[in-house]
Amino acid sequence: MRHTPEPKLISGNANLPLAKAIARRMSLHRGVNVDLVDTRVERFNDGEIFVEVFENVRGEDMFIIQPTSNPANDNLMELLIMADALRRSSAQRVTAVLPYFGYARQDRRTKARTPITAKLVANMMVGTGIERILTMDLHAAQIQGFFDIPVDNLYASPVFALDIKHAFKDQMEDLLIISPDVGGVARARELAKRLNAPLAIVDKRREKAGEVSEMTVIGNVTGKTCLIIDDICDTAGTLCKAAEVLMENGAKEVHAYISHGVMSGPAVERVTNSVMKSLVLTDSIQPSEAVKNAPNIRIVPTAPIFAQAILNIWNGTSVSSLFEQDTLGPIYDGMYTDG
Repeated sequence: MRHTPEPKLISGNANLPLAKAIARRMSLHRGVNVDLVDTRVERFNDGEIFVEVFENVRGEDMFIIQPTSNPANDNLMELLIMADALRRSSAQRVTAVLPYFGYARQDRRTKARTPITAKLVANMMVGTGIERILTMDLHAAQIQGFFDIPVDNLYASPVFALDIKHAFKDQMEDLLIISPDVGGVARARELAKRLNAPLAIVDKRREKAGEVSEMTVIGNVTGKTCLIIDDICDTAGTLCKAAEVLMENGAKEVHAYISHGVMSGPAVERVTNSVMKSLVLTDSIQPSEAVKNAPNIRIVPTAPIFAQAILNIWNGTSVSSLFEQDTLGPIYDGMYTDG
């Protein structure tokens, strides 16, 4: 039995619209008003971050909603300082809700004398007194093992499956799920199983980081509606090149579903001018105005799944139940229908 009457939400500046949307969803589920804790997060003239919590949080079950997206260092420090403020204010438990976990791509040593920064960030979070992590689509599953606290890793694929069944209901027989590299096969295969669709792979070879020298399609894509599935879209160079290769190999049309729209530098321009008919992102990272205004980019909400996951953690019930489409469908309130 929980000591607190309601879970308490607090947010940094990384993705305030998502935090507010999660609070609204939780208000609907609970039938009572769930609002963000009144907080001041500001910077001194030299860039130092200062946090002040204006409400009593003693004995409360606190959830900090803060993706560590660009600017990654600022947003990470906001998270750590908020966690420290809450622990020093006698919060009962502090859970970090990280819709996007930054530094996840530095999850192993790729060459001599390089860091494993994902592990360093995990140590920093645990060191501030954070007792649980809730995140979505970690870049590498083994990052869960970097933490000595529970980590709940939600998946975007059930949400994507609902969207695909709605958006492509007349083309389900022609769908082909594409992994843009060999490393992402498990993620793409999981979605392919949900849709009962076949799978193909675009094998890429890099000369150096950020540059792809060669791409080869493994599988027959002729006449297929190809859906590229990946976790991160940064500069969109690889994604757009993969779409071109698929079209050159006979694909009917190409779409992409990406969990985290980092969308750095020329990404929006590249996607807008690419052969892709649509790019679907979640709002785990707050989309820029350029992303929101792009004609072939669409955003699907994550607030319903995060709101329910927070309530499940607070109630001590299963989070993995949200991996199932039968459970997730009602949470999205008929947003996607097969009719």
